[in-house]
Amino acid sequence: MSDTTREAVPLRWPAVSARRLERSALAAPAPHLDAAGIAGALCGAHAQVLSAAELSIGIRGEGITRSVVRKALWEEAALIKMYGPRGTVHLLPAADLPMWVGALTALPPSSSPFPQDIRMTPGQTDEVIAAIGAALRDAELTVDELSEAVIDATGPWAGDLVMPAFQGMWPRWRQAITLASHRGQLCFGPNRGRKVTYTHPQHLTGGRAMAGTAALARLVERYLHTYGPATPQHFARWLNVSPRWATELFDSLGGALQRVELEGTAAWVNAGDTDMPGEPPRGVRLLPYFDAYVVAGRPRDRLYPGAMAQRALTPSGQAGNYPVLLVDGVVSGVWHQRRSGRRLAVTVEPGTALTAMQRAELDLQVERLAYVLEGTAELTIGKVGVGPHA
Repeated sequence: MSDTTREAVPLRWPAVSARRLERSALAAPAPHLDAAGIAGALCGAHAQVLSAAELSIGIRGEGITRSVVRKALWEEAALIKMYGPRGTVHLLPAADLPMWVGALTALPPSSSPFPQDIRMTPGQTDEVIAAIGAALRDAELTVDELSEAVIDATGPWAGDLVMPAFQGMWPRWRQAITLASHRGQLCFGPNRGRKVTYTHPQHLTGGRAMAGTAALARLVERYLHTYGPATPQHFARWLNVSPRWATELFDSLGGALQRVELEGTAAWVNAGDTDMPGEPPRGVRLLPYFDAYVVAGRPRDRLYPGAMAQRALTPSGQAGNYPVLLVDGVVSGVWHQRRSGRRLAVTVEPGTALTAMQRAELDLQVERLAYVLEGTAELTIGKVGVGPHA
């Protein structure tokens, strides 16, 4: 493993937790960062639910509302909505697109979840991705419009209705959408009414992909800066790659990484990046669905102590499915919001009783949430009807 010659620096969890909060702009807002800067610091904001990404970004900045995030995304092209790490929808800084495309393209191919008679051959996949890129180069197309263009360019086989969908079957070519995004040929455009559109990210940025080796090294550096110390196994889970491949990647980085001991367990940081805050983590925060801090946060038993593992993780141990209450750097409850017009009904279920100071800070966090989402909020402390033990 990288840099095993120097003595490992011993680290304690409270200091690591405090540093991660600082670098995730959760210890205090980061007034020097705009919406794209915050998304970059987080290595992307999960955006399957766009309002969750807006909240993830807004709570970390100053003067950032959902309108500000949407303007950065749809008008200024400072943000791009595309399939990112783990094949899930993220908001990523346009300036980082060369790194992301280079890194995602360099990932080892994942095994196809589809039966043999449904899968496309590698040649067909390349043909479809080229057709997607050509169709979107100077256009914003709905999926039906894109489907017509792809089938016209490739042949009827691409339109075979063979992929199980929500209420029917999708055409064969759609299994390549995520890969097309990873290769820099597709991102989301603004909705056309209720319909999603796609466009070409290079049309927005004019950038070229970094070489794979350099892009992966940059991505590891960014990840460790915000979420380190971490192991190759942690990185593998975050990026959805095999632990063996991630270990080989860390090994290849040599002296760029430094080994530390996180309470007796070997982990890695960027070389020389061992300074830690002198004070333990403090503060109350409300994190939305799939917030980057909890998705990337490892070890899980440190971040979700005791009963919180059962209350706020899925049975498989996945983080992010339920919005969480963060107290002093660890998950300490769950919460939920229901919107009606501008009114936000926020219910918070703490795992343990809050102190008077924590309760006052929670009130301030609910006000901040309302500011970001451009509404008015009413807080209730009580049982939340979401999660495996609701």
